[in-house]
Amino acid sequence: MDKKTINIALAGFGTVGTGLAKIIRENKSWIERRTGKRLVIKKILVRDLTKVRSFVPDPDARFTSNMDDLLMDKGIDIVVELMGGIEEAFTLIDSSLRSGKHVVTANKALLAEKGNELFALASEKKLGLYYEASVAGGIPIVQTLKDSLAGNKIKSITGILNGTANFILSEMTSKGLDFSTALNAAQENGYAEADPTLDIEGIDAAHKLTILIRLAHGADYPLGILPIQGISRVNAKDISLAGEFGYVLKLIAQVREKSEHLQAGIFPALLPCDHILAKVDGPFNSILLEGNAVGPIMLYGQGAGDLPTGSAVLSDIMSLAKDNSAIDNTGFKENILPKAQIVEPELAVYRHYFRMSALDKPGVLSAVSGVMGEHNISIAQAVQKPGPEGKNVPIVFLTHRAQLKSVYSALKVIDKFDFITAPTVHYRIL
Repeated sequence: MDKKTINIALAGFGTVGTGLAKIIRENKSWIERRTGKRLVIKKILVRDLTKVRSFVPDPDARFTSNMDDLLMDKGIDIVVELMGGIEEAFTLIDSSLRSGKHVVTANKALLAEKGNELFALASEKKLGLYYEASVAGGIPIVQTLKDSLAGNKIKSITGILNGTANFILSEMTSKGLDFSTALNAAQENGYAEADPTLDIEGIDAAHKLTILIRLAHGADYPLGILPIQGISRVNAKDISLAGEFGYVLKLIAQVREKSEHLQAGIFPALLPCDHILAKVDGPFNSILLEGNAVGPIMLYGQGAGDLPTGSAVLSDIMSLAKDNSAIDNTGFKENILPKAQIVEPELAVYRHYFRMSALDKPGVLSAVSGVMGEHNISIAQAVQKPGPEGKNVPIVFLTHRAQLKSVYSALKVIDKFDFITAPTVHYRIL
């Protein structure tokens, strides 16, 4: 694109699309100084043409409800997909690439599920398919992995990738709220959708982790087999008890490289209060990664919102506008990344937290400890909370490092004891 004006088509003009348009207008001269190009939003695809818009990016910008108006316009250089969803967005991106247009998207769900297919097409067409805004909003993690840390072998990524879940857990921790009350607060503050399933069940974080694994390790870890555990069953009692032991509960996305094999998953975990990620509160995101050359690096910032996410989208547009002939969609030369070599998830090793509800009677601790010993689980600390004689009491065990497989086997035995009155609560400890 050697011309001085770059024509953009937006597909979707909601929160992020409006934020992007505002930044382009406000920072117009700065963008031209950086790129030598003038960015013009020429067409905007929306579902409802009758809706009154509080902001119009350009007097000459044309709103349309027909996707073909974007695809058939030979003057459009970059299509920005901000619709969300899978099928319609896939059709738009696929068709845009086939018609010779670069694409910028924030659609993590689509890239997690069908990214390989689209990246292969973009490579065939020698076009850009950029997606900085798909992971962690305004945090520049995609370009960091593709470019700044390209010479590193990434040993691990541990992150808080969902602001909604982090807000809920922060509210439960700081205010002692139960889960449903904290979720309501998230919805009232605009951090959670009316249907929060993708956020609270860890699916949104899983989409993002899938993308990061490709970027960091040059391999495809299929979303369908990625272990995912959300926070919908988190109990305020465990957050309180964890606090007494010096831990906070966070929803963690993690991938670790072990002898060219990958361990990955989404799960709630206890972090020591002095852990750098334990201090990430509210709707913020943070990513802690370690390279074999650079060592540990942490990125922190707003994981959503109109301007932070719009900023990430704009960074991709500007990269494509600079006439950089070295299109870099995946960070690797392969058109299709190989399948990841995956460690069986149950072989992962962590420290562990257990909370058992048990009848207060002699022999409970010794029986439970015996089962743990038989499964090679070493107890670091055990505390039985006082309660009415003969009634249920909470018993908390903190363990040394043990395989998940051993933990799951031990819990199956423990939960069958007649003095255990509810399923044992278990969290990993980072």
